[in-house]
Amino acid sequence: MTELTILPGYNRDGQRENYEQIQLRPGETISIVGPTGSGKTAFITDIELMAQGDTSTRRRILINGKVPEDSVRYNPSLKPIAMITQNTKCFADLTVENFLKIHARAREIDDQGIIPGTLELANTFTGEKIAASHRVTTLSGGQTRSLLIADAVLIGAAPVILLDEIENAGIFKQEVMAIIQDSGKIIVFVTHDPVIALNTKKRLIMEHGGVKKVLLRNAQEESAVKKLIEVDKRIGTIREHLRSGNIITAELAI
Repeated sequence: MTELTILPGYNRDGQRENYEQIQLRPGETISIVGPTGSGKTAFITDIELMAQGDTSTRRRILINGKVPEDSVRYNPSLKPIAMITQNTKCFADLTVENFLKIHARAREIDDQGIIPGTLELANTFTGEKIAASHRVTTLSGGQTRSLLIADAVLIGAAPVILLDEIENAGIFKQEVMAIIQDSGKIIVFVTHDPVIALNTKKRLIMEHGGVKKVLLRNAQEESAVKKLIEVDKRIGTIREHLRSGNIITAELAI
């Protein structure tokens, strides 16, 4: 894929969205922000479905400037888009290893290192480590999302990854952002987190079910996000101490 294009639809008031088209290319990241209920998840769902005016928003999605063929839209093995939602549940009672093997086989990946590599990547995102022998139905929400993100990056090999509020799962979001932003993929974050929102060069502001604005990060915001990342790292350190049952020392409290 060389280009993903999102053509405008209509908000809940029936007004056309305030942009001509949004184009994303490999290596680009974008954040979607707005109040709860403003249409953020619906926006990425339209991308995941490769909507053609057939959803409530009537948006249309083009792949490399063209309407995607039905085989690409409806065949999971051909779909170029992976979406990790807030509600990630695995219904198959498989071990983590077998779960990943089945997906790798479906993607016709023969690399023997893909399963341990995916597990290793997933464990960089989560505090409580995942073992190959764990059953996927017993994983916590954060572990499941960590596993699915790693799976999307390495096994899914999807050129577009949609992430819905990764900050809510208690996973190491900065590790996730660092790895996937260097993956050369198109990454779309739905977020309420200012660190994630300002860490992308482009962000969409949602309101009443539609795109209200498309903003590019300015110089002041670039400076602000560097400071926010340092604060966020400090908060993360304190959080991990609390999770481990430690107390906050004077050194940490400063």
